[in-house]
Amino acid sequence: MTVLNEMKLTFLSRSANEGFSRMAVAAFFAQLDPTVDEIADIKTAVSEAVTNAIVHGYRDTIGTVYITARILEGGRAYVKIRDRGCGIADVKQAMEPLFTTAPDEERAGLGFAVMQSFMDSVRVYSKEGKGTTVVLCKTLGVRMGR
Repeated sequence: MTVLNEMKLTFLSRSANEGFSRMAVAAFFAQLDPTVDEIADIKTAVSEAVTNAIVHGYRDTIGTVYITARILEGGRAYVKIRDRGCGIADVKQAMEPLFTTAPDEERAGLGFAVMQSFMDSVRVYSKEGKGTTVVLCKTLGVRMGR
């Protein structure tokens, strides 16, 4: 698919940056003139992915979270959230509802399920000791340049 526009964002894995990241991504996709529900869906999914990177990827350390957002032809929103944290040993298990690697922190283990419920597709790539990449895609109803 043809990339019509792209932005990249990096920030430290501090919880205060979660809100910043979701607003930055929402502002980028505003040029597609999304509905309130569409932008809320993207913001929620980005929030979950960034929170996973901060809480689970970097655990008790500070690292860098990388976001690439793209507007693809056909009104498709693409967001890649990547960390270079500890990685996920079993992605399939991690994507199961209620699974969490931080049960002592009152985590519900619903992050991936939430992402899947709001986006058209969610792909997760991870390697232990190398980090995790989450790719979120959603086709918006209103097209750019209408």
